[in-house]
Amino acid sequence: MKFVDEARIRVQAGNGGRGSTSFRREKFVPLGGPDGGDGGHGGSVYLRAAAGINTLVDFRIERIWRAAHGEPGSSRDCTGRSGEDLYIPVPIGTVVRDGETGEVLGDLTHEGDLLAVARGGKGGWGNQRFKSSVNRAPRQFGPGLPGEKRTLELELKLLADVGLLGQPNAGKSTLIRAVSAARPKVADYPFTTLYPNLGVVAVGEHRSFVMADIPGLIEGAAEGAGLGIRFLKHLQRTRLLLHVLDVAPPDPHADPVADARSIVAELKKFSPVLAAKPRWLVINKCDLLLEEEAERRAREIVRRLRHRGPRFLISGATGAGTRALCEAVMRFLDEQDAAERERAAARGDTGDGQRA
Repeated sequence: MKFVDEARIRVQAGNGGRGSTSFRREKFVPLGGPDGGDGGHGGSVYLRAAAGINTLVDFRIERIWRAAHGEPGSSRDCTGRSGEDLYIPVPIGTVVRDGETGEVLGDLTHEGDLLAVARGGKGGWGNQRFKSSVNRAPRQFGPGLPGEKRTLELELKLLADVGLLGQPNAGKSTLIRAVSAARPKVADYPFTTLYPNLGVVAVGEHRSFVMADIPGLIEGAAEGAGLGIRFLKHLQRTRLLLHVLDVAPPDPHADPVADARSIVAELKKFSPVLAAKPRWLVINKCDLLLEEEAERRAREIVRRLRHRGPRFLISGATGAGTRALCEAVMRFLDEQDAAERERAAARGDTGDGQRA
């Protein structure tokens, strides 16, 4: 299935039904009076976050979504049937914007989240609503109000705990294959990853986290070079970035430190908030060197980058060092969760987001 993370659609709520103009006509009831019923309300349009959907490709095919109209009222004060609401399933992590104003209407980050994007029109009044002491045979009725129409811009931002950064061919896809069941394409040429991949990394029983791999970044990505800048938004929800470097690049003139600095610069251009996230160094492909040489190069990379955070020397191909990396990531995420619970308790928040 093609990965699509942006779509533009048109939604239209149902119109309200017309009110009825009717009078009682029964035997032995010569002055029955008005009995026209109201029209039914038009159906509204909702977006609902649904599990099992990981792309917006369906919205490139079906671009117009309409809810049902309300039915007109009838005699004997019968109200018309209301139109059924329309629930459109979207991937979890979808940001919804108004297509004309750019206003963010909602962010569907949990399964089952609902967002009303177009309200149905109210049904028109029947003539029995207009009767009075001076208007005993009203012939007025309400035509029913039109439903809202809206153009929506949908943007998918994947939900992941950990995101992988790095130059093309740094070994990000090999790493996510080594630690999860994800199977992205792996080859000995750059830009083998053309769209983001998600993998669930299991660390012990009932303990896991989600890792995201995006296409490699190159210098000038913020100006449109390469592919990765299109997908950097998928790392905005992550809590930790793993910066993957090639300790033994095939080009003898390549400099992993210069590559790392260029990626950090692109992050800052794209989003200072993203650049400020915790970032660990993952120095990959140690299997291509002797152990002592790999360690020496890793220390030199850390020294030149003046990196203060954790660093790991691994091999995605053989799995060396990946276990320790995953366990460290899991501990970091557990500590963040515990700290968040403590902050929530200090604020007096209950488990359902309400104040105690």
